[in-house]
Amino acid sequence: MTINQAFELLKDAGGIRAARIITDNFPKISWFRAHIIAHRLRRGAPVAKIIHKKWFYGLEFYTNRKTLDPRPDTETLVESVLSNDWHAPKILDLGTGTGCIIAAIAKNIDSATGTAVDISRGALRVARRNIKKLNLRNRIKIKRGTFANPRLTREKFDIIVSNPPYIAMGDPRVDAGAKHDPRIALYAKNCGMAAYEQIAKNAKNWIAENGKLYIEIGAGAEVSVRKIFEYAGWKFTRADRDLAGITRVLVFTI
Repeated sequence: MTINQAFELLKDAGGIRAARIITDNFPKISWFRAHIIAHRLRRGAPVAKIIHKKWFYGLEFYTNRKTLDPRPDTETLVESVLSNDWHAPKILDLGTGTGCIIAAIAKNIDSATGTAVDISRGALRVARRNIKKLNLRNRIKIKRGTFANPRLTREKFDIIVSNPPYIAMGDPRVDAGAKHDPRIALYAKNCGMAAYEQIAKNAKNWIAENGKLYIEIGAGAEVSVRKIFEYAGWKFTRADRDLAGITRVLVFTI
């Protein structure tokens, strides 16, 4: 199959932009592979899941079915952290997935070190691959664990960041692309609030004096998430909006 034939097949299946990105990444493609990819596009598979790469905060990350694809909305979380003046901070990333959040912060704060945590062994393999590719192995540790465990770590961190699962079970607003992401990274019990409740309760054990916790939230969740953290003893500092003007990040201290 010629590249032009593959382009036309993929364009019909997923649109011209998807076809261009895929053929740019696979300049030589067999008839069989092109038809498999076209089938995946028709089923709503994101292009990132097909080419196994996604750009986030100016950095390229490997991604696969074991992780969420890095999303532009989450860049607000990185921006929020970088808006403060940090010197040699220690960072804890809860539910790291691809490792994109802690890696982007560390690449923009030369003296930063930290620990990336996830419960999924598959996600940790992806994070480890990305940390290595970005030459951050000497600065970022990979650790298997869950923020539901109050004994996750004995260390204290200046920065705690998290983009936890926050979609309620059965929420019909989930787009087709998200259906190709791991459910454990998307959905939370208690109407999407369970992960926030666990982090609010346990992260007090891991925050250093004068440290800050930065957490991503879904659209319209600000009031509910603030109540959870304030009830657990956290002090609300500010809310940051994404490019669409939606409140996306809440910042707390102890």
